[in-house]
Amino acid sequence: METTSRVGAQAPAAEGGQQVPSARRTVDGYLLAPFPWYGLDEAFTGPRWLMQVGTSADGAVEHGSIGHGDEPSVRSESTEDKERFAVVVTVAASPVRRSADGTGLLEATSVSSAAWLAGVGLLNFTWPGQMDHTLRDDWLDQQTETAWVLADDLTGSDWSTLSLPVDGVPTPFHYRESEFGWVLAGSTQEGVHVGAYGRGMSAYGLAFAMVKDIGAYA
Repeated sequence: METTSRVGAQAPAAEGGQQVPSARRTVDGYLLAPFPWYGLDEAFTGPRWLMQVGTSADGAVEHGSIGHGDEPSVRSESTEDKERFAVVVTVAASPVRRSADGTGLLEATSVSSAAWLAGVGLLNFTWPGQMDHTLRDDWLDQQTETAWVLADDLTGSDWSTLSLPVDGVPTPFHYRESEFGWVLAGSTQEGVHVGAYGRGMSAYGLAFAMVKDIGAYA
């Protein structure tokens, strides 16, 4: 699959699995991106918050995530039915190209890149019931590889097609559901791919729009 390097889109977890809010509050990386960011449109009136950006081998910002709704913790028996959130992942659409120092090639990005980053993002906030801490790392590795395989086959039976507005224009997305939540991915007319994942909020009623002021999310 043509994709960015496997850079996690989530903030580091604190002891006990809780996310560290301060780790994803800086807007600096987002401001360095040469592409527009996407989030839910103005119809969503709940909380919005920054997460993290991902960079290429030469340090250029290639993707990042913006959260909407409840700030999720790692899923547990006590939170799995209470948190309502949707995270939008923006990925720069880039061809195979030379690195800035000319020493190598940077991989292309595609809709599959957005699908994979969204799938892994959802897993990072998932903790299956009846699983202890020592087993979760192995489970997460296995599920991450599964997300990679699924993202590499967007025309497969695991995906359906869902049309959602992007900047007011109906846009086709690849969509799948699992017991952990939902994942979708598509492309915009502004030269970026958009992925999203969530739990407790229906994907069918979402609409995406270019972020006018990313600083307002910090």
